[in-house]
Amino acid sequence: MRVIVIGGGIVGTSAAYHLAKRGVSTTLVDASRTGQATAAGAGVVFPWPFPWDPPPMREFALQAAAHYPGLMRELAEDGQVTGYRVVGGISAGTDPGLLDRDLAVLRELRARPGYEGLGEIRRLPAGGPAELFPALADEHEGVFVEGMARVDGRRTRDALFNAAEERGLRYVKGDAELVAAGGRVTGVLAGGEELPADAVVVAAGAWSAELLRPFRVDLPVYPMRGQIVHAALPGARTRDWPVVRFPEEGKYLLALPPDRVVLSGTREPWAGFDHRATVGGVLRVLSDAVALAPALGEATVAETRVGFRPASRDDLQLLGPVRALSGAVVATGLGAVGLTYGPYQGAVAARLALGEDPGSDLSMFRPDRVAPAPGTPPKRTAPVDRPSSRR
Repeated sequence: MRVIVIGGGIVGTSAAYHLAKRGVSTTLVDASRTGQATAAGAGVVFPWPFPWDPPPMREFALQAAAHYPGLMRELAEDGQVTGYRVVGGISAGTDPGLLDRDLAVLRELRARPGYEGLGEIRRLPAGGPAELFPALADEHEGVFVEGMARVDGRRTRDALFNAAEERGLRYVKGDAELVAAGGRVTGVLAGGEELPADAVVVAAGAWSAELLRPFRVDLPVYPMRGQIVHAALPGARTRDWPVVRFPEEGKYLLALPPDRVVLSGTREPWAGFDHRATVGGVLRVLSDAVALAPALGEATVAETRVGFRPASRDDLQLLGPVRALSGAVVATGLGAVGLTYGPYQGAVAARLALGEDPGSDLSMFRPDRVAPAPGTPPKRTAPVDRPSSRR
């Protein structure tokens, strides 16, 4: 069987890896477009679902949580470097009631099957979060979760690609165009040649919709621009610092070795494919970070990244076959949680391309489902929005 994967981000390279590992003739086609979400992602990994998530998402997330560490071990044993590390995580804030509720929910979850990876969960008094993440303000209290992890999106993408290439993956750089006959995909035009295929995985992130548009398929995915800043703290040793989320503000901080801190990025659904770091966006990122972690005021701005997260119009991922085009499988729409769920989404897409059971109910995620009208992402209300995200 011949399978072509379109898209070289975390989802596409995962699909290619899982296919090549099984000996499937696999070709990865990627346009290497500026703004790939994987290259700009922060790297927070917390795949466990919460009680308020819809049932299909809970099932998918639990399977993703079980899949992640095993995949990272496989890649490490293969000599690949991913930047994956279980460093723990902290919910930090100044509202004791909110943190106590977080503690109760997490402890209740920890007692359920499938949540063993959460590890130790404990309450931190004022000043406790700053002991683990020294840049934080001393007034923050917190809840510590041992099993939370971080990952380097660029390194993981490259690790999956390299491991797949060692197993026979073919790579073609260039724009892709689906080829079909009789309502079935037959291949892909890319790099000046027509590549035949029995199945095609469309994992081109925010650009996926344009691949299906010629077949009158409206994928409910659009680009959500994210501006993210990396700061360097001279003299700091950040290798073991935990991931920090601020549930009151919907923000996060993530540390990378040897002395880098990733500042919570923007979410701009109105920006389209405008790949710019704007004054307003960077200002908001920096000011929010310093308010939460005053020591970052002395940090060096090391790098600014801009990426287009593939957001869906109804906030549900797109994963599954396309009714109007047999043999096509879509895997995208993870928005801001691509590095958390992308590796598993790619693995499931590989199964679907081979005609296998995906392992869970994906009906809610059908890529050709009815969703809000195209061109209607949230309207711009501020220079940078302030979402109340749990991650």
